[in-house]
Order: sequence, then structure tokens, then C-alpha cells
Amino acid sequence: MIARKNVATVLAAVTAAALASTAVEAATLQEIQDSGTIRIAVANEIPYGYIDPNGEAMGAGPDVAKHIMEELGIENIEWVSTEFSSLIPGLRADRFDMVAAEMAILPQRCEQVIYSEPNTSYGEGLLVPSGNPNDINAYSDFAEGDLTVAIMAGADQLEMLQALGVPEGNMVTISSNADAISTVSTGRADAYAATGLTATELANRSDDVEVASGFEDPVVDGEEVRSWGGFTFAQGSEDLRDAVNEVLTEYKQTDEWRETLTGYGFTEADVEGSTARTTEELCSAD
Repeated sequence: MIARKNVATVLAAVTAAALASTAVEAATLQEIQDSGTIRIAVANEIPYGYIDPNGEAMGAGPDVAKHIMEELGIENIEWVSTEFSSLIPGLRADRFDMVAAEMAILPQRCEQVIYSEPNTSYGEGLLVPSGNPNDINAYSDFAEGDLTVAIMAGADQLEMLQALGVPEGNMVTISSNADAISTVSTGRADAYAATGLTATELANRSDDVEVASGFEDPVVDGEEVRSWGGFTFAQGSEDLRDAVNEVLTEYKQTDEWRETLTGYGFTEADVEGSTARTTEELCSAD
């Protein structure tokens, strides 16, 4: 299980500040079905949820969400692309009804939104300059010295790095994954901390960066870190969440669901691992 014990994080503070705006009442499942349209947000993060050059929503989250909406009789999906750090505030402000970004299920987020059961699981990685000149292969490499690591605003890598003793001065915050390649290749940061799938996708875009080979997964409180991603909803959308869970549970028993995930680069360990924890367990983790 993801170890998160007794960690006072800037992530929690940032999230709390971002959520200061007043939440509004979310649309009910019946209202969405009656209108035939649901608004679903992504954070343009391949392979989790993104909009391709043709304007089509793609990724493990959107592809599974499309199947679920079809089963629920909702014919039209309005896709909304926003920054990752805006996903939770956007739900609370009723800018969309659901998030399909495979957002990690974390206790501090569960205080602000509600989640489906996990759709995916995934490990960590590092994006470094080509040739890895600083021989970086673990998040703990930034705990001492002056090496710097970039993280995306609102992402849970911040909490992992803090738990490993990485000082704030060694971290650089960027607004989106799109900034990671230039941040690392120009030396603004010596590496970018992200999930392994994200780091691999970014490395495939440019010869100036690569995935750190021999990467060692973070170990926090004696346990290896793994994340579980699910569909996210505003509090008050329990009926929509429950309906999504019902379809998702059945869909995860099919080869089609498994092929969807592996088609986006999820490993068999990721696929099998998606059932290793329940949302209740993840939300109540110490």
C-alpha cells in the first residue's frame, strides 16, 4: 500500500488553498441521463487521459469512461482539458461532472472529492537529460546536495519527495507535463519526477531526454510506493459514482478492459495490481 504516514505535505496545503472556493451542487445521475450529456475532464497526460491532435479524447481513463457512459445510456460526452491542479477545484465548482485522469486515490484528496474503485495502478519513474549526466536513479538522490527535481503542480510526487527528506529548495514546480522536456533538457531542473508511464511517454517525444535506467521505486515507511488511479467526482455525486462503479466492476472482468490498459503501456503487474486495493482502503490509509 502507498505509505503516507505522518507526512505534513505542501500538497495538502496547496490543495486546501485551491479548494477555498465554495462548492456548488453537482448534477445527479438522473439529470445527466435525462440530458444525455456528461462533462468529463482530463489533464492532457498521456497515457492516462488526453486530447489527441484530432480532438479525440484518448487514454486509459477516457477509453474506459466511454464504455461506461454507453452502458449508462449517456450518449454525449463533453470533454474538458485542464491543468492537473485544476481538476479537483473544477469538480467542486461544477465545471465538469467527472474526471477521467486516473488521479491517484489519496486520503487528503478523499476529503475533498469522491472516487470510483481503482481503474489502474502504476509505479514511479524519472525523466533525465540524455546520457543521465548526473547518474540519477532514485527520488532519494535529491535529499542531499544541490541536484534539483521538477514536479507537476498538484501531483502526489511532492509528498513522496518530502517523505524522503528532499528539501523544498531542491524542487522545481511546473504547471504541466508539457513543460517537463524543456525544464530538464535546458537544465532548469536535473530531472522530472512522474509516474513511469508518463516519464516513458515524454522520453519518446525528444532525443534530449530519457528515462533513468535502473530506477529504484521510492520506499516510504518501509513500503514501496505504488499509486491507484480512479474516476473522480464531486461530493454529492454518489449516485453517479455508484453507477460508474457497477459498470466498471463488470468491465474489469473482460479481456477488452485488460487490452485497453495494456494498449496504453500498462504492464501486467499494473493491470493485476489495480485490484490489490479498494478505494475505502486507499482513502483511509495512514
